Amino acid sequence: MPCTADFIEFVCSALAPLGVVRSRKMMGDYVIYLNDKCVITACDNMAFVKKLPCIADLMADAECGCPYGGAKEAYILDFQDRQKVLRVIEMLWEDLPFPKSRRK
Repeated sequence: MPCTADFIEFVCSALAPLGVVRSRKMMGDYVIYLNDKCVITACDNMAFVKKLPCIADLMADAECGCPYGGAKEAYILDFQDRQKVLRVIEMLWEDLPFPKSRRK
């Protein structure tokens, strides 16, 4: 089941305190960017973040899953605790690279 527009809007508004948030539809699901870095893959109305060491302690009790077939296992964000979500995304943002330019 693809993500609903309401879910994407909810996730983007939850991240808004951290900066400029935008979403992009990708093969039926979405990626969500914060300040030009891809921080969330949204599939089936769930928000997935990469399993990186910088957030391992914060996400130790988080549910995990694969956003789509063939993807690496990722943490699933629980938006019941928005403060935790914001901390996780802030930490991820610091660790993730900016996308490489496609210009030649």
